[in-house]
Amino acid sequence: MPTEIGFLAGCTVCGILKRLRDALRGTRLRAAGLRHFQRSRTRALLQASVAARYHFTKPHNEARILSSTFTMTPTERRASGWLASIYALRMLGLFLILPVFAIYGRELKGGQEAYLIGLAISIYGLTQAALQIAFGAASDRFGRKPVIVFGLIVFVIGSIVAAMADTIAGVIVGRAIQGAGAVSAAVSAFIADSTRDEVRTKAMAMVGGSIGITFAVALVAAPPLTAAIGLSGLFWLTAVLATLGILVVLFLVPPAPVKEEAPTTIRHGDVLFNPQLLRLNIGVFVLHLCQTALFVVVPTMLIERGALPAAQHWLVYLPVILGSFALMIAPMIVAERRGKLREVFLLAIAILVVAMLAAPTLSNQALAGLVVFLLLFFVAFNLLEAMQPSLVSRLAPAQVKGFAMGVYNTTMSLGLFAGGILGGTLAKRFGDEMVFYTCAALAAFWFVAAYSMTPPLARKKEQ
Repeated sequence: MPTEIGFLAGCTVCGILKRLRDALRGTRLRAAGLRHFQRSRTRALLQASVAARYHFTKPHNEARILSSTFTMTPTERRASGWLASIYALRMLGLFLILPVFAIYGRELKGGQEAYLIGLAISIYGLTQAALQIAFGAASDRFGRKPVIVFGLIVFVIGSIVAAMADTIAGVIVGRAIQGAGAVSAAVSAFIADSTRDEVRTKAMAMVGGSIGITFAVALVAAPPLTAAIGLSGLFWLTAVLATLGILVVLFLVPPAPVKEEAPTTIRHGDVLFNPQLLRLNIGVFVLHLCQTALFVVVPTMLIERGALPAAQHWLVYLPVILGSFALMIAPMIVAERRGKLREVFLLAIAILVVAMLAAPTLSNQALAGLVVFLLLFFVAFNLLEAMQPSLVSRLAPAQVKGFAMGVYNTTMSLGLFAGGILGGTLAKRFGDEMVFYTCAALAAFWFVAAYSMTPPLARKKEQ
């Protein structure tokens, strides 16, 4: 009898436990199903909202990718890639001149003066500065593509004028006309129109990367290419590359999606005197002033202190550029994925200051010292070149984004102009070391100005 009672009790307990298990399993399944339903409903609402806002022709495919915040859609990748190629084609022609003009420009009539060499390099920046705002505002009014094509046509004309010149004065005129094709603001605004805030830095990094790769190609190719086709041939090549850029704009760049923006009144003064944008404008001025000033003196230093002939300068530039790209990847990931934008930005400026202060000492260590200096400089330069235009496009009001990018590119162009003049003047009167110390002082001032910056907040997703 006790055995039977025990058996019955055991069966009862097992039955109760089985029912409890089944109940718990059903609860978990229902909860999982509810969570799946809620996620699916939220994702569908997000996809419909994004597709409606951006007017995608294939809303399901595009919006599905948009649900992953940091993933670019095919349309964004295509637009950013082709617009970056426009930058690359145009900048390749300019960069081909940069590492060799200080050497081969002296063969032109009147080219023996360092001041005129610096002016020929930097006059491009002056005319760019004079017209960037106008081109950016025109792109707001008349559309990005027509303004970009017109600017590239002007650039082609300037390249032909410089190619046909046999005096330093003629090259200066051609370079000035080249600069009058000031399309950088319109291209940057086009990229901003075609991308979301969450992937804007990635898109601008594509532009920065294309410029950096172009710079590396130019530094490698320019010395042997100039030896083969001469300085005039480089300008003809520049005209051809700009013509290819026109074809890319007309036939390969997709139109920007139409974004619905709330109607608001924005004054241009709000852009000019916005403290956050003002810091970035100061920064791009200093950065490109340093870049141009350095290449007034670095090519001759590689020859005189590094004992490296001009035709072999690519042996330094190529590994330096590739190494700087490799070293900038981790900081870029930290800035975007971990929200450390301000910290990485300030770190890059600090590296720039250190590089400039160390340059006089490193340049006395023959070729190895110059390589270390250039590596530090290009790590900082590439990081800042990718981050700054992204920040401008995110901070600027949508209605005047072209104008804001015009102001930004104007200050950049003024930096290019001032760097050539300042570098040539300081090198002639006080020696090459003074160029580095002056750039270090300006970069330190930039660090102080940028220290109180506030990174832009990510816009909330539509629900």
